[in-house]
Amino acid sequence: MTRKYFGTDGIRGTVGQAPITPDFVLRLAHAVGRVLRRSEARPTVLIGKDTRISGYMLEAALESGFNSAGVDVILLGPLPTPGVAYLTRAQRASLGVVISASHNPYPDNGIKFFSAQGTKLPDAWEQEVEAALDEPPMWADSATLGKTRRLDDAAGRYIEFCKSTFAHDLTLRGLKIVVDAAHGAAYHIAPKVFHELGADVVAIGCAPDGLNINHEVGATHPDALVRAVRANRADFGIGLDGDADRLQMVDADGRLYNGDELLYLMAADRLARDEHVPGVVGTLMTNMAVEQALVRRGVKFVRAKVGDRYVLEELQRQHWLLGGEGSGHLLVLDRHTTGDGLVSALQVLQTCVRSQRTLAQLLADVPLFPQVLLNVRLNTGQDWTVNEALERTTREVQAELGDNGRLLVRASGTEPLLRVMVEARDAEQASRCAQRLADAARAG
Repeated sequence: MTRKYFGTDGIRGTVGQAPITPDFVLRLAHAVGRVLRRSEARPTVLIGKDTRISGYMLEAALESGFNSAGVDVILLGPLPTPGVAYLTRAQRASLGVVISASHNPYPDNGIKFFSAQGTKLPDAWEQEVEAALDEPPMWADSATLGKTRRLDDAAGRYIEFCKSTFAHDLTLRGLKIVVDAAHGAAYHIAPKVFHELGADVVAIGCAPDGLNINHEVGATHPDALVRAVRANRADFGIGLDGDADRLQMVDADGRLYNGDELLYLMAADRLARDEHVPGVVGTLMTNMAVEQALVRRGVKFVRAKVGDRYVLEELQRQHWLLGGEGSGHLLVLDRHTTGDGLVSALQVLQTCVRSQRTLAQLLADVPLFPQVLLNVRLNTGQDWTVNEALERTTREVQAELGDNGRLLVRASGTEPLLRVMVEARDAEQASRCAQRLADAARAG
């Protein structure tokens, strides 16, 4: 069954345009409530949100929809996506709901859901909800309407959870850390987490006004973090996105580290402490240098499709703990059930504190391969899979690269584009090979 509304990470779009309208969101919550009541007489749902101005409207619509189906609601207020996942599990709630469009600009918003265990829900559940949306509503009568209350200390509970994932015998005392919360959901949480663990914190991107989330700050715009680290002569910079589920880090020299590097570092730290690391999951875009470095150390590496949802599915299939992607979605499943920028940052910081080494020193043996990305626009109806010139060139380029590089040619899921990626030890070779592939794609 094809999903009509749900994408790879819930339902997302521009506010005021279908499906991100208050009438649809009320219907959505009502349908979800009816699905929950098929297995539970009196479900309870938690609702958290990021700092977009539209969050107020969508929160009210969700609340009404759930109450109208006989579902109780607990409002958490602004809270990172992984915070909602944690509290859903801790509060023994039936479902967690997040109002957020993650790293998108403020005109967008979305709705995503977590199971009672704090994990993403399967496709089958989303299909059941979409089927319920096509059914006429069944409004609860006055005696069975749901009730709503607010959890006033939601932020404090999540702060304590984050701190609990940091080694109890270590401290951040003596470190100056710049924290950039992207004017998003962690604006009142991230600075406190690092401060309470002993760090001297400089906060940027922590003044949301409803319209500035992700605007020239945060993990997707790290230049502001780099400048602030240098200006404040800080030891580290922590960059989060609007809902704080992804992470980028900066060292004292202003050098930016992406998710691929941080993922390797977390695996290497466990190996250094004689922990067994059977394998790590990356994506089709994970830098080849990370794969080779892990394999040299006896750690299996598997690539999933791009998207933290697919990384999680592969981790569960393999029964492994560590996975992630270059964008900074990192999964540490013995610390949290979902990607968490704060928890991931604490794992990296404890590695540096424990080893008394910088990020540059810890990653000195893993220089990333130069990676070239080109977009080739496809003509209407063009089938790139039968392009013989592209097929022949692909074979030739792969043979030229051998074990010192790799290529990836894939169609965009959202635009009429063919995405060409080549990485190699030599930057000039990567650029030349990518251009050959792009030219062959256009020729077809």
